[in-house]
Amino acid sequence: MSTEDRSPAPRSLAEALRGRDDASLGRLLRGRPDLITPVPTDLTQLATRAGTRASVARALERLDRFALQTAQALAVAAEPATYDELLGLMAGDEADPAVVAALPHALDTLREQALVWGGDDRLRLVRTARELLAPTPQHPSPTGLGPTVQEATAGVSPGRIQEIVTAAGLPSTHDSVSAVTALTGLFTDRKRMSTLLAGAPADSLDVLERLVWGPPYGQVTPDPAPRLRWLLDRGLLLPTAPGTVVLPREVALHLRRGRAHRTPEPVPPAVEVKASHRPQVVDGTAAGQAYTALATVEDLLKDWDEGGPAVLRAGGLSVRDLKRTAVALDVPEPVAAFWVELAYAAGLLASDGEADERYAATPAYDEWLEQPAAERWSRLATAWLTATRTAGLVGGRDAKDRTLSALGPGLDRSAAPEVRHRVLALLAGLPEGAAPDAESVLARLRWERPPRGDRGEEDLRTRLARWALSEAELLGVTGRGALSAHGRALVGAPAAPSGPGQEPAGPGDKLPVHHRPTRIAPLSAAEQAVASAAAARLLTPLLPDPLDHVLLQADLTAVAPGPLQKHLSDMLGVLADVESKGGATVYRFTPGSVRRALDAGQAASDVHAFLAAHSRTPVPQPLAYLIDDVARRHGRLRVGAASAYVRCDDDAVLSEILADKRASALGLRRLAPTVLAAQADPAGLLEGLRAMGFAPAAESAEGDVLITRALAHRTPPRTAPEPVPDGPPVPDDTLLAAALRAVRAGDLASTAPRKTGSAPTAGGEPPRTGSAETLATVQAAVLTGEVLWIGYVNAEGTASQRVIAPIRVEGGFVTAYDHTADEVRTYPLHRITGVAELADDTD
Repeated sequence: MSTEDRSPAPRSLAEALRGRDDASLGRLLRGRPDLITPVPTDLTQLATRAGTRASVARALERLDRFALQTAQALAVAAEPATYDELLGLMAGDEADPAVVAALPHALDTLREQALVWGGDDRLRLVRTARELLAPTPQHPSPTGLGPTVQEATAGVSPGRIQEIVTAAGLPSTHDSVSAVTALTGLFTDRKRMSTLLAGAPADSLDVLERLVWGPPYGQVTPDPAPRLRWLLDRGLLLPTAPGTVVLPREVALHLRRGRAHRTPEPVPPAVEVKASHRPQVVDGTAAGQAYTALATVEDLLKDWDEGGPAVLRAGGLSVRDLKRTAVALDVPEPVAAFWVELAYAAGLLASDGEADERYAATPAYDEWLEQPAAERWSRLATAWLTATRTAGLVGGRDAKDRTLSALGPGLDRSAAPEVRHRVLALLAGLPEGAAPDAESVLARLRWERPPRGDRGEEDLRTRLARWALSEAELLGVTGRGALSAHGRALVGAPAAPSGPGQEPAGPGDKLPVHHRPTRIAPLSAAEQAVASAAAARLLTPLLPDPLDHVLLQADLTAVAPGPLQKHLSDMLGVLADVESKGGATVYRFTPGSVRRALDAGQAASDVHAFLAAHSRTPVPQPLAYLIDDVARRHGRLRVGAASAYVRCDDDAVLSEILADKRASALGLRRLAPTVLAAQADPAGLLEGLRAMGFAPAAESAEGDVLITRALAHRTPPRTAPEPVPDGPPVPDDTLLAAALRAVRAGDLASTAPRKTGSAPTAGGEPPRTGSAETLATVQAAVLTGEVLWIGYVNAEGTASQRVIAPIRVEGGFVTAYDHTADEVRTYPLHRITGVAELADDTD
């Protein structure tokens, strides 16, 4: 039983809210945080705000399907409606037991959200909600019901109404109002309606059958067929416009046996189990995919180390750059877009802000690389869970029919974090190792948040859920479709239930499943940090320990049978090229890769020592020969800056270069027996000579060999993109308590009764009195301990009204206990616009 049922019948929504306790108002403000942005001055303003179109529309969108069906039924019921009338519309003549059991909870939800007010004998839907949900010719109701007899006959002539009444077997009346009332009484009387329809032609009943579940409108010709004429003569179809007829609501409800909805859905659809696996298998699979995710992000950013793709003028990656990235990562383009967006959301890459703007890793990427693997994964997973940017939209079109590009604008969807969290929460409600049927997950989400309208395509939330399921698998949150132990910790879910189809245990575990409170909103920032740390702890023992060795083979390859220690991986990345990945990574040594290591400052002896120290197999002879051969030729040619020049102690080598036709583009000419000048810049000259098969080294102005270690290009410090909020944030306990205190106090000030004889005010405006009267009244209140109602203007010129109990008056100031702020304050008397005494029982 609600608060409204135990108190006198409220006359307005404001009165209904005034009768609630703080806990009830707190639930309202948490469910509809837009109502306290900004904090209303009193409960009347709160009620007004709760009835605005934007706020009501948002509240309706956040109802589950059955609560929304209940609101739709109230929109077609008489106003005010009784609980029994509502129950009849929802459960029908058969009194569906599931509907009977679920309706009180749905009605409590509507009351709690301030969409319905009044006791069970006088239920009222908020006027704006009724306007949004009631059927009109332009916007048919989801119930499929049309207008009432009274509404449909508004434009019918009195003579025609009398003809309909007579044809229906009713006595004629003296006026149209009583005739419409008599016709309505006939259509709502089940026994008499059954008798009337028993005499209807079969083809006339077929017409009613086609209209009964909606839409209720049909087209007729100026000379209707006999089956239509029979219905029109008796008012079972009523004209609404030339050539258009409608099935009155009362007739449709009789044919539906009282039900407003064809299929009430009081119970949420269960999430079905598609397959079951051992939890250890799920966790192991998810951990393997988590390691792959880390390696993929590292590969992506290594590929962009020296400056990634250019930023498009409108922002984002070009289609060509995304394709190139997909090839480099060996994944499809949509998956490449996911990894790029994930790294961006985690703050690991951004644009460098240069004139020739390019994407590159951020300094945070280097810090990330130094963290343990489980913590690195936790950062990626948390970024994915909380980001509003949605990689699945890449390649689609925006409202202006422009292509949406990876890292570009237009990819934020504020509902994404909530949907991802809810998808994982539903998976957490299954037994450990259970993989859900994807369609059943989508059906459950559609029940919890019904899509708006029927657009013939998947709504955004459904697409977000599909992407969440696939992305969770890519990231290693799930394994083989089932939620892993570290994935369960990531969303702060409790231990898995013991039986299939059960919800997680919680505060509502004694309630029926469709009554249990389920957390749909994502965790707060503090809660998510704790959950992410717990996920990292669970993942740590599942990840393989980094190896300190490789297996060298005679075909100039090295096999890494698992993840390598960072220093070993970095060195191999310079000394060899990655040939293939998988359970083991295969590196291939080539002249170019060995020269790359020598350019980075390594000597041949250093390379030999490194390989001998980190190989479990002897260094193959072909590899040793390759290293020595490249080292012998490396640096014989020296390239420096004039425009550019080449020098070599062996003039025969320079003569060979000049004779080579491939050198013509370099613009070479001999300055001395051991020096060639070039028109190309040093970098172009180096590349050109290397393309000809030589191994030149760059030198400084002093003649020293330059070490061209692969220094990574980094952006300036960047912060990760902020998620786009889905409306005002849910208030925390501190803000909620302060808001409730302010609203209660403001309501006391606006509704407190004044003593007889107090200065009257118009429209609840603050009192206005002269300065002398104000001072005298305040001084008298100090002596008598009375409570006063004052109008006050602060230093910024903002007017307010307050209820105070004056303590003392001195020096042009009054010190008083302010009931509005619940504290003692001091007010300048010259800022008090007026004062009025309150009734003795106010405090």
